[in-house]
Amino acid sequence: MKRLALSAAVALILAAGVGTPALAKDTGQIFVSTEKGNEVVVLDKDYNVIKRIKTSRRPRDMHFNADRTLLYVACGDDDAIDVIDVEKLEVVDSIPTGPSPEVFAFSPDEKLIYVSNEEDSRLEAIDVESRISVQDVPTGAEPEGVLVTPDGKTAFVTSEVADMVHVVDTATGAVTKNILVGTRPRRFILTPDGSELWVSCELSSEIYIIDTKTLEIKGDSLIFVPPGFREEDVTPVGMAITQDGSKVYVSLGRANHVAVVDAKTHDVLQYILVGKRAWSVDLSRDEKTAIVANGLSDDITIVDTASMKPVKSLPIGRVPHTVVIDD
Repeated sequence: MKRLALSAAVALILAAGVGTPALAKDTGQIFVSTEKGNEVVVLDKDYNVIKRIKTSRRPRDMHFNADRTLLYVACGDDDAIDVIDVEKLEVVDSIPTGPSPEVFAFSPDEKLIYVSNEEDSRLEAIDVESRISVQDVPTGAEPEGVLVTPDGKTAFVTSEVADMVHVVDTATGAVTKNILVGTRPRRFILTPDGSELWVSCELSSEIYIIDTKTLEIKGDSLIFVPPGFREEDVTPVGMAITQDGSKVYVSLGRANHVAVVDAKTHDVLQYILVGKRAWSVDLSRDEKTAIVANGLSDDITIVDTASMKPVKSLPIGRVPHTVVIDD
């Protein structure tokens, strides 16, 4: 395993933007789901709370549709994915799921939602139009992270208890491979060129990198030790990657930091102190700002990516889970 020390090269050049699809909205609004608040909190560009949208119980993972007119929210205690109208800022629909939806991903054409159902250990594919479950794939216990490849042919899902990444053929709904990773794997990111799948493993304090062509682990796992913390204090979960694929932001859970990682060398460029149990992180489109949801301090932290320093923390509600930005 490669232990990641703080790199001396802390001066960064901001990631150059790449082509971005046209979006229906460019509000800059920030949406934060709160697991115990049963709401999605909406902030404007100046970080003022402008709306608290009541949802089904235990809202967690969130994703916009492609044109960002709708925001989908997995609500674990009501077995549903709520649908929020981004213009109206209200729940306009709800899609039933299996028990305890945790994380989900759209197929590239947005006709299907692939959702991990935590309590019955399955990856479910739901037809968005008909609301019918069209696939039900058995997984290891407590599936969480879900990622669908850009060609729509493969879905990846983590099993927290089995310590595995399951590789699913979406045409047949069959698991074609099980990849053993670290303890309690949680979330994924895919590099922009599609060559690497990064997997956060919460209880072994690691990131594993999978070669998407060979479906084998690449090199040593990445281990993080922020100043003043022990390795066992670090529980990585959420990740965000810059558009050019040069840097990865990793929320380190109970270590109360976000690590900024050089995606090529795997050196840590900076550890950024945020709130308690840093859980989710998202980048603004211009990548000047990172926003971190802190589950145990009930707040979010605004990070300036140029200086790699926190700007402010703002109270949000009970147990923030996921943050997404509409820009």
